[in-house]
Amino acid sequence: MLFSSDEIRTTLQEHLAWWGLTRFASDADYFAWQRTQLSPAELNQLHAQVERKRGGARRDEIAFYDLTARTKILPVLYSQRYEYYGAIGACVASRLGDATKILDVGCGVGILTTFYARRFPGKELVGVDRSPASIAAAQQKANELGLTNVRFECVDVETEPLSGSYALIVATHALVQAEHDPGIPSQTWQTFERARDDGRQSAFEQRTGIGVRLDRLGAVLDRNGRMIVFEKTRHLARRVPFQRALAARGLQLREQPEPIRYQLVEEAADDGPFYLLQQGSEAPLAWNESPEMDEGAPFDRAGLHNTPGDPDAPLYENHWPSAQRVWERLTERKMVQEMNRQESDGRQMHVELGTSEGLAYLYCANTFDQRQLVIVERSRAVLLETYYQEIVGGSG
Repeated sequence: MLFSSDEIRTTLQEHLAWWGLTRFASDADYFAWQRTQLSPAELNQLHAQVERKRGGARRDEIAFYDLTARTKILPVLYSQRYEYYGAIGACVASRLGDATKILDVGCGVGILTTFYARRFPGKELVGVDRSPASIAAAQQKANELGLTNVRFECVDVETEPLSGSYALIVATHALVQAEHDPGIPSQTWQTFERARDDGRQSAFEQRTGIGVRLDRLGAVLDRNGRMIVFEKTRHLARRVPFQRALAARGLQLREQPEPIRYQLVEEAADDGPFYLLQQGSEAPLAWNESPEMDEGAPFDRAGLHNTPGDPDAPLYENHWPSAQRVWERLTERKMVQEMNRQESDGRQMHVELGTSEGLAYLYCANTFDQRQLVIVERSRAVLLETYYQEIVGGSG
């Protein structure tokens, strides 16, 4: 049965409501509601487990998700991800295609897995996750919904092989566990290009766990099977090695990746592209290893002016990769001071103070794709000089 985008969104909202999830527009409203749903002891336990999870130990991560699967805590905690479920659930549901056997990796408590099973009763779904309590909660909810086309298994893909064979594998927020890993640096601070370095690629795959996870998924993916992938890989230093890991295992783009943005209550989330992939595609699309250059303030030299009502604002400020393109176009550019150094995390850093057509500018760049350009009137150059000294004096 085919569903329109509007039908999918409507039924998904009804499904989230059945799970007890509530959408909030403000953090104040959410946390006020949270305090009415959970006791002080439960909140303290939850906060303590969050802190332990940040340490990165596998047992603490599993313990955190076991805790959040509890009946009282589940709807409260996962309501923060209401918009995530809405955005990703709709994208996945519209791309399940004709696959009849589907594996959902890192399914958690099964919120989206049970949605796919409800919407597509002719498909067989298997959800796997490493949290025993999450799997138990998922199976219980599936039973309450009377679903016979979905089952759940407790499997840690990083340490255990998978069984079966699947025409489609869905992996959203399940493959790249080290979400703060900086990735692989560019060749120099002046470029966004990355050399093909097998050693660095292998180290990235090992640090993030992506290598072993992809290998285990590939072992159960049908020949010419498809994968749907969405991870926290927006930054180019992470996106490039992530894409190279996919391509190295014969996974090719079936459609152009789609940037997905959603809200975590008030906080904007911008995790990275949404990928639809196919094993051994005969006419693969090209992988894009360029940064998102359409972000950042547009530059109009003739129209530079102070922001109305804010005389302290710079004439121009850009913190996106496109700042490099603007910096390159500055005419009559004269460097006043410059600093180049290697930071403790391995990145090369460049900071430059200069003038252009009677204006003063500060430009920062590093090999992890961060760019910043600030332009002010020449009479306010001392502000940039102070900023320059703060950056130069900072530790790596």
